[in-house]
Amino acid sequence: MPIHDLKEQIARLPEQPGVYLWVNRSGDTIYVGKARSLRDRVRSYLAAAGMSPRHDALLDEITSVDVIVTDSVMEALALENNLIKERSPKYNILLRDDKNYPFLQLTTSEDFPRMLVARRVERNGDFYAGPFLPAKIARRTMGLAHRLFGIRSCNEVITGARGRPCLEYDIKRCIAPCVREICTQEQYGVAVANARLLLEGRNDELIDTLRDRMVGASEEQRFEEAAQLRDALRTVQILRDRQQKVATAQLGDRDVFGLKVGPSGSVIQVFAMRGGRIVERLELVADPGGIAGRDADVLQATLQQFYEMRVAPAEIDLPLDVEDCEAMEEWLSSRAERRVKILVPQRGDKKALVELATRNAELSYRTRFNENTAAHFDALETLRAVLGLPSIPRRIECFDISTIQGSETVASMVVCEDGRMKKSEYRKFRVRSVTADDFGAMREVVQRRYRKILEDGGPFPDLILIDGGKGQLTAAYEGLEQIGLGNLVAIGIAKKEELLFTRDRQDPVALPENDPALLLIERIRDEAHRFAVTFHRKARSMRDLRSQLDDVPGIGPRRRRALLTKFGSLAGVRRATREELEMVVSLPARADRGALDGR
Repeated sequence: MPIHDLKEQIARLPEQPGVYLWVNRSGDTIYVGKARSLRDRVRSYLAAAGMSPRHDALLDEITSVDVIVTDSVMEALALENNLIKERSPKYNILLRDDKNYPFLQLTTSEDFPRMLVARRVERNGDFYAGPFLPAKIARRTMGLAHRLFGIRSCNEVITGARGRPCLEYDIKRCIAPCVREICTQEQYGVAVANARLLLEGRNDELIDTLRDRMVGASEEQRFEEAAQLRDALRTVQILRDRQQKVATAQLGDRDVFGLKVGPSGSVIQVFAMRGGRIVERLELVADPGGIAGRDADVLQATLQQFYEMRVAPAEIDLPLDVEDCEAMEEWLSSRAERRVKILVPQRGDKKALVELATRNAELSYRTRFNENTAAHFDALETLRAVLGLPSIPRRIECFDISTIQGSETVASMVVCEDGRMKKSEYRKFRVRSVTADDFGAMREVVQRRYRKILEDGGPFPDLILIDGGKGQLTAAYEGLEQIGLGNLVAIGIAKKEELLFTRDRQDPVALPENDPALLLIERIRDEAHRFAVTFHRKARSMRDLRSQLDDVPGIGPRRRRALLTKFGSLAGVRRATREELEMVVSLPARADRGALDGR
């Protein structure tokens, strides 16, 4: 193996803590690891052949090794984590959050904080709460904070020198910190503190306060205010119900990890407990791409990546010990600016919580990684290798255009995640600016789709599939480049020949007829075609119905909708007697039978 050519270089490595980076022939970093002794750890790879197919694949790719010496194992751990995040090495364990739920961001770094919806947590001094699931709870909570506490929603630079407040103050959704005479910075700070209590989940106190205010408003016959307080009370109750009470307050603040590692990948369940209650449950997934196969290795990678963008609580409960636990505690404590302990509970409520998290992880693993999932993974891995993608294309979005001579041009988009179609995320498009040009229609639809995704902050697909050849693919890339997303990867699949077209290759890619990757691509393409054709037929039908009924004098949109709802179709309307028609709508005298029959 090529690694044996590096024996002399490895023998000269220092016996100090640090980080080592395996590099392939192209100069790409394919694995990053840390070590107490760089020489001993790197030398162990010389005897690693035969441990697993992934180890052998790594050893075959290695052409050189780089090392970075650090003063401690804790510094090596932090550096390893940063390098993995920056370079995404193919043989490291890379976790992904299975959901993309929003956070609420309270901009406490500003003098007059706002509340915003955020797609990820940044280390910028602001307070973050969440993630919220379902996502609508985040916006309802933000609206509640505006109504209850008057937190501002504007983007103004607040100086207090404004002459008069805006409409938000008049409708009682802001306490107007922009006008110093109405609200001082100290008063606004109290409102911000109350809003933070809401986000931190101290909902019992809020529920009692809201109920008292609602009853008081009702008794004083301020019914509109009482209704608003009722709606606010229901929202807070929903938030409280999500915080399942499974333990006493003595358990305090902690994160509890459960783990299941198998041949198809890894599932990690994290129970976030605050004030003795589980306020959130997060699920992380790792594909079987990393060379670290032990449970402890997966768990350690989880801790590093999970707390990269989060502040750790005072205690973390794990199902088993991890390597360099003291260094991990030191790293987490330095980031949290207080002591963080890592424990493996042996008895009592803490152990019961770890076992509960582990059972959830095992159940999720069985649900995800069945035989079909394994087959899908093989197909996705083939696609990654054939197309030269940096990672497995877990999320694929496919577009198709449907039209007849430029009439009622529509488009469809279907989504496939981990080899499974996600019908809840299908989308339909009516082409607006182009009616006869397939290329222009594809350009418009792709641009509309990803402009919206760009505004929402994701999730972006790992691969975009275009039903068509080189022309449609070029049009799709034009749409992506116009909104600054030309770095997304798209391919086209031509009918009949079933060839895959890419932007960077002159010749198309031809996969074997029964290749699992090609079969998966064809299944996604066929589903997009079915969805587009169904929508196109419906659009034509609605066009025909509209055109004939609209010709009848006195029949407008409301009457047309009532007639079609009652009789089901234009034929049903024609068969109905005038008396039956007038039982549904009051027909004008000039809307006679001849008009409805089209004569």
